[in-house]
Amino acid sequence: MDRMLDAKSLRGLAHPLRVRLLGMLRSDGPATATQLAERVGERSGTTSWHLRQLAEHGFVEEDTERGNRRERWWRAVHEHTVLDTDELAQHPDLRGALEVYLHEVVTTHYHESAAFLAERQRWSRAWIRASSMSDTLLSLTPQELSELTRRFHDLLDEYRRPAQDGDEQVSVQFHAFPRSRP
Repeated sequence: MDRMLDAKSLRGLAHPLRVRLLGMLRSDGPATATQLAERVGERSGTTSWHLRQLAEHGFVEEDTERGNRRERWWRAVHEHTVLDTDELAQHPDLRGALEVYLHEVVTTHYHESAAFLAERQRWSRAWIRASSMSDTLLSLTPQELSELTRRFHDLLDEYRRPAQDGDEQVSVQFHAFPRSRP
């Protein structure tokens, strides 16, 4: 299930720690503020406050099937965040929040790639051969780039399914943007 960002929800999410916490809950499943604090190097009071902010904006909810009165577990409400960067960028008062959010997304992608490289030797040859870190320069019109992006997302949708034995979570990062020439 997707969550479409609007002006209000973008403001609620546009904090580096909130983006990270939401990403962890989506990728690793429910957790407590204390568990998340240990993973991000923050105090549990800080992560707890940010989780409440995320909940206020509908990104996370308390997982009432876990924990007790003293131990609150949180889970992500949606699998994906979707936003129309062009639409949101038209509002001058949102540009800062949009930049914070997008910067954190790119930073997260970088850290995920670097973590894979750091632990690459622990993966089997089959996983290493199946992985890819590449880039390609294409000459495209805006319409062609839009079509490429749409088809890429359609292809990803073909592979979405519940986890099965032998699966690993695979981070698929797709960046497609015009490049200024020197």
